[in-house]
Amino acid sequence: MADSLDLTAAVADWGDFDIAGAHSVLEEALKGADDGEIFIEKRESEALLFDDGRLKSSSYGADQGFGFRIVAGETIGFANSAELSLDAIHRAAEAAVLAKKGKSVDLKMATANPVRSNQSYYKAHDPLAEMAFADKIALLQAMDAYARDSHKGVAQVSASLVCEKRAITILRSGGEIYHDYRPLVRLNVSVSVETNGRRETASSGGGGRISWFDITAPEKWQAQIDEALRQALVNLDAVAAPAGEMDIVLGPGWPGVLLHEAVGHGLEGDFNRKGTSAFSGKMGKPVASKGVTVVDDGTILDARGSLNIDDEGTPTDCTTLIEDGILVGYMHDRLSARQMGAKATGNGRRQSYAHQPLPRMTNTFMRGGNDKLSDMIANTKKGLYAVNFGGGQVDITNGKFVFQCTEAYMIEDGKVTSPVKGASLIGDGPAAMSQIDMIGDDFKFDPGVGTCGKAGQSIPVGIGQPSLRIRGLTVGGTS
Repeated sequence: MADSLDLTAAVADWGDFDIAGAHSVLEEALKGADDGEIFIEKRESEALLFDDGRLKSSSYGADQGFGFRIVAGETIGFANSAELSLDAIHRAAEAAVLAKKGKSVDLKMATANPVRSNQSYYKAHDPLAEMAFADKIALLQAMDAYARDSHKGVAQVSASLVCEKRAITILRSGGEIYHDYRPLVRLNVSVSVETNGRRETASSGGGGRISWFDITAPEKWQAQIDEALRQALVNLDAVAAPAGEMDIVLGPGWPGVLLHEAVGHGLEGDFNRKGTSAFSGKMGKPVASKGVTVVDDGTILDARGSLNIDDEGTPTDCTTLIEDGILVGYMHDRLSARQMGAKATGNGRRQSYAHQPLPRMTNTFMRGGNDKLSDMIANTKKGLYAVNFGGGQVDITNGKFVFQCTEAYMIEDGKVTSPVKGASLIGDGPAAMSQIDMIGDDFKFDPGVGTCGKAGQSIPVGIGQPSLRIRGLTVGGTS
């Protein structure tokens, strides 16, 4: 196993790029503005796909550049370049300072929690170098062979390894400079099983800001294949899902994607400062059942959504959003915090140096309760037990959502019965949160595979929840 990199050495090497000179340009450009920064980034990534018994693709990517942002009132000037030079910084400043001409609101600089020295929620692994390329191919071959040997009905196997490392430097006014180094790995496997002319496919995976060696021990990748195969076999026996209103029992872990989409996005600061969220204007009011506590926490060790600092240089934190059913907080970047008179919460995130930061989730989850999953099922006369989800759609303005279940079962007279296929959950976030009447003691995080999209930007996130029972949710079916 390769040694961890020294964090300072990993992030501070920008070659001949004049950091001090860039800082001077920033200071001059920010005169008369409300906020701004230079975000400098270097990224390397690698992806391998083993499909149909062979290495189908292998790719490597490298990129570097900076984003120069000036915020004046509600006007933003932003320029970015892949050229790391002082000349490019000057040109970007000339474009970004135009924002000051449109300044119409005089706002104080956003406040944030003080930067904690030496904080690190993940080690500085180098996932591109710590495992030899040949070993990665051998691992994919072993995964393919294991899956095919696990069941005679396996017709197709697709396995992938994806990793990246990012070095981040953020320059702010007053000579402030922040560094971060961010590794990320993900292993994924998809298995198709065919029996009697019917084929079903399921997938499983894991990852996080960890070393490859944390997830590539045989017992760990074999468990992912076993899980994908289990889901595919379940769906081979599934019957068409019925439609109608019924009680829903959600399993722990990945089903938290419903919470992420239907509730989490609505609690991001930009939607609320614009008044376009279903949760706008409800601070201090009940928005969920008693016992429901939802937090966003960017400080969880090694988690996929964790950050030492956000993409504006604000330290991440654990931010309580809903406490015992009451709305108590939003997720803020510096802009939404300034405009709403709040503190930045470390949720200013961007896909890359070519994108502007937005209020985004990190690891968002509902805390556990005291109920047993077995009791939820036993006390449900007719309902749906939803274990895994695929994609979904949400309207932030009213919280209305539609989510597809990839693994679900009927509950009849307090017992889990037949698996069903084609079930979708339909409702709206605030109403669904108020219809929760049982909260499990079995909290789990997702395995480290979440990716969130917003305004054309994709970022890694974490998701989690305990098992839950939601009364009277609409199920869209196919029967």
